[in-house]
Amino acid sequence: MQILLIRHGQSEADLLDVHEGSADYPLTAEGVQQAKRMAARVKQEFPPEFIWASTFKRASQTGSILAEITDCPIHYLPELREHENGDMAGKPLHEVPFPWHLLPHEKFGTYGESAMEFRARGEQVFSVIKAASKGYERIAIVSHGGTISRIIESFLGLPFVHDVFFRTGDTGIHLLEYTERGRQVVFSNSTSHLQ
Repeated sequence: MQILLIRHGQSEADLLDVHEGSADYPLTAEGVQQAKRMAARVKQEFPPEFIWASTFKRASQTGSILAEITDCPIHYLPELREHENGDMAGKPLHEVPFPWHLLPHEKFGTYGESAMEFRARGEQVFSVIKAASKGYERIAIVSHGGTISRIIESFLGLPFVHDVFFRTGDTGIHLLEYTERGRQVVFSNSTSHLQ
């Protein structure tokens, strides 16, 4: 089975320069165009048979565009949402720096998720999606940069605490594959459709 991991397009939070996370911002006009270009490429090069998408506006809009252009069924899962960052959500980045110093069990902001809780949620939703997608040769998951990283960590079997990072640009695409010989990263963070 092949798995396309696709990040949403540019959101209003990118223009406002604020912490996004659990803040639910929609796509910008540019984000909509990015999603259309991504979807046209996916339709031509690696069309999915089923799409799973986050319920947050920026990802659900991107997923809806992909579903419409590829004429593919879609299901929205709240568990594919971005990191719950509590009261940091929507705060200006210059006022509230990213808390790189937190230990894996410490929560982000008030009422947010810890890195370990976020990873556990990523593992759980990826397991659910894999189990529900057994009849498909290729699926797409439209989500967020942090959630995509948690899914890649799960796919690769990385430990909960590590120092590996996965970058995903606006509408960046990763292609993962389960083969008879094992797991394969076919490509990562491809954004050639935006050029």
